[in-house]
Amino acid sequence: MKTTYMANANTVQHNWYVIDATDVVLGRLATEVATMLRGKNKPTFTPHVDCGDYVIVVNAEKVKLTGKKLEDKMYYHASGFPGGLKSRNAETMLELQPQKVIEKAVRGMLPKGSLGEDMYRKLFVYAGSEHPHQAQKPVSYTVGK
Repeated sequence: MKTTYMANANTVQHNWYVIDATDVVLGRLATEVATMLRGKNKPTFTPHVDCGDYVIVVNAEKVKLTGKKLEDKMYYHASGFPGGLKSRNAETMLELQPQKVIEKAVRGMLPKGSLGEDMYRKLFVYAGSEHPHQAQKPVSYTVGK
């Protein structure tokens, strides 16, 4: 009888990928990145192990939103005090903190809990085209349209 292969933390190999977000729709980018962080694109995927790869997203400021999302999509932040709810639309977020738009979209697609937090820590988002991870020799990855 054959047994199902189950990866563990010692046998998993994590690769580095760099993705250019220029003119890529935010949702399509986030699903690809979340899949890579989780490791579901690998044949050795195991649900209870962090099998995913490291992902670097560059040019976050050039990500594209469809429809009227630039004006209608809202991002909220609460200070914890009464009346401390702050809100910004997507257009303002892309001007002030473009990396947060991608980070929030990807984080919502990852599992909740400590395993999801470990996966989220492997995501690096930069507003410009430069990143400090050249020593890891990341491989370029294009998001399918």
